[in-house]
Amino acid sequence: MGPPTIARDRFDYVASISDSWKRQLLLNLLKVRYTDAPVFMDVASVINSYSLEGDISLGGQIAPVGRGDTFGALGAVGRYADKPTITYQPLAGDKFARSLMAPIPVTGILLLLQSGYPVDTVLRLCVHTINGLENSYGGPGNPRTGSSGFRELMTALRESQADRSSPMRFKGTRDAQSAVMFFPPATDEGISAPSPRVRNLLGLDPSAREFRVVYGSHQDNNTEIAILTRSMLQVLIDVASYIDVPAADLAEGRAYNPQRTPEQERTFPSLLDVRHGPSPPDDAFVAIRYRNLWFWVDDRDLKSKSMINSLLLMFSLTETAPTQAAPLVTIPAR
Repeated sequence: MGPPTIARDRFDYVASISDSWKRQLLLNLLKVRYTDAPVFMDVASVINSYSLEGDISLGGQIAPVGRGDTFGALGAVGRYADKPTITYQPLAGDKFARSLMAPIPVTGILLLLQSGYPVDTVLRLCVHTINGLENSYGGPGNPRTGSSGFRELMTALRESQADRSSPMRFKGTRDAQSAVMFFPPATDEGISAPSPRVRNLLGLDPSAREFRVVYGSHQDNNTEIAILTRSMLQVLIDVASYIDVPAADLAEGRAYNPQRTPEQERTFPSLLDVRHGPSPPDDAFVAIRYRNLWFWVDDRDLKSKSMINSLLLMFSLTETAPTQAAPLVTIPAR
């Protein structure tokens, strides 16, 4: 009975957990859009127990002719039980602080870039400033319009990354908060065109090959790259600022209304498109009901789908502490 359940249970639970994570993420984006407290719940473990029991009985009695107590009986009993034990772990306390409040490690961002993840997506989501170049931010209390230099830097780095001969590479250091980035000197022949532009935008020494990458808002010298990273909560707030909500909610002050100029919208376009209405389409990528309305991401919107997946990936960058063991659950064998 056990082996055939693996093919069904494994993929069914993967699909269910994946769908629940997407819906939970969209719900929390809406919560921070409406200045509500985000709450995340992890599925710590899934244990399934099956039991199958059967019982068949046959009985009878023979008596002389004319007796009324002559009878016969045939009976069967079967029992089947499917008892999943699912353990949920709320994101609270120290784990909440690490996952949502702590800045994303610089080394985690560099590892994403080195693995080929789109540099413009990573910087747009995870970074406030690089060597004084400021990213756009749509959160209430501290909105930032962003600088054209940051936009130009993302474009130059994306072009350099798209070039398979890109000279950038990274190396970790003993200091977990820093790393080293290598560039060939600007005078070298055959280097990609974006490299000198990147050096110029970041104010780097044109003859140096090695640059120390640190966490911070300003560089100490022209051989240092200072990156001020965001926390996951700041990432969620910025992404949520692009969610389209009913105009009545904005007019009544139920949700904050980020003020963006047309120039800012051209320089830093929307990160995702979340639609709303009385009911979602049947083929929505993810949909959630919130405040008596449905909000969803269209399954044909590749940019928004990629953004949802990127946000789910970003959560792993903040998990630096050892994973706590899940509660011990004993399932009796039957």
